[in-house]
Amino acid sequence: MRIVDLRCALIGRHPIVRIVTDENIHGLGEVEFTKPYIKPWVLHFREALIGEDPTDVERCMLKIRQRGSFKPHGAAVSAIEHALWDIAGKAANVPVYKLLGGKVRDRVRCYNGNRRQKRTGDRPEDYAADVKWMMEQPEGFFMVKQGIGFHSGMKDSVEGFHYGVTQTGAGYHGAMDQGQISERGMAHMIDCVAAMKEVLGDRVSLALDCGPGWFLNDAIRFARTVEPYNLMWVEDMLTGDYVPWVNPQAYRELTMSTSTPIHTGEQIYLRHNFKELIETQAVRVIGPDPADIGGIAELKWVTEHAYMHSIMMAPHGTANGLLGLGALVNVCATLPANFIAFEYPTASEPWWPDIITGLPERIVTDSMVDLLPAPGLGLDIDPGAARPYLAEEDEGFFDRV
Repeated sequence: MRIVDLRCALIGRHPIVRIVTDENIHGLGEVEFTKPYIKPWVLHFREALIGEDPTDVERCMLKIRQRGSFKPHGAAVSAIEHALWDIAGKAANVPVYKLLGGKVRDRVRCYNGNRRQKRTGDRPEDYAADVKWMMEQPEGFFMVKQGIGFHSGMKDSVEGFHYGVTQTGAGYHGAMDQGQISERGMAHMIDCVAAMKEVLGDRVSLALDCGPGWFLNDAIRFARTVEPYNLMWVEDMLTGDYVPWVNPQAYRELTMSTSTPIHTGEQIYLRHNFKELIETQAVRVIGPDPADIGGIAELKWVTEHAYMHSIMMAPHGTANGLLGLGALVNVCATLPANFIAFEYPTASEPWWPDIITGLPERIVTDSMVDLLPAPGLGLDIDPGAARPYLAEEDEGFFDRV
């Protein structure tokens, strides 16, 4: 089998990668909908992959892996890797988890990080109402995650929230506010946590997506103050989303200062950049994104390394879409006991379930997703249903060679 084409099209807002072979087996990968600009980066790898055997996944990855980088630049490499595994599974007529060493669980736990109503504001009562709605949803999520601090609107809506640099009105996803948090800002965040925990109790756990943007002194103060609330974790306080460095020394000081679990990792590309974070016990939880780290095999390697160091794993996946769900489910089925749950991905438009094949009628039950039985990553796109959402320049995306 040989690769004869590498394509990328925007379906809705999601870049979708499609690898076509000379045996009419194709593979799909999906990039989160906050990265519609990534299509040229995907196609940059076309020449390198034409003629390769897609079932030799690692051989293909050796040709392109070094050209990725921290989020968002690793997304192109990661989505191609997903598509390669999709082909390999289809060619072997088995789900991808069989090729990754086999499953260790029949159902995979997920949590709600993005399926929420639009919060009416940034007051404690707004946060309380939001988590109440989230815990009442039919999926029965065991845990919800809320944005707070620099990962929320309160940095703009709370007067005098911090004393540093602001990117208000920058209009670019990932623009980072940063600075010393005021006493008023700190008290406001604590009040919001208390309001959420009063609603959730011990029935539904709470994690916080905090930044990045914090300095170490504020991060220590906050993490210590919220210790009585038994949070699952506080995420990306020092570095994180779209920050192209790790800063493990500062994370280690933060981790050693508190019993609140410290989490980061969604922006990190490749195992090499997790090495010091894991081996120095700099965090308690890591959360790489299979669509940013370099692919699902890379995520599995990092998880195994974290397992040996007693560090937990909770993969990121907020905006990876319903097709990206296949990658998350397959890799998480194979992970060791340090796996907590993956972040349930959401689609950018309501019609996505209508164009995806292989989805169960009810995807999440009691916070769990059953393994997908179909070969490859288990999900595909119905070309006829999807064509109305293709741009004119991408009308040949589903054609055979």
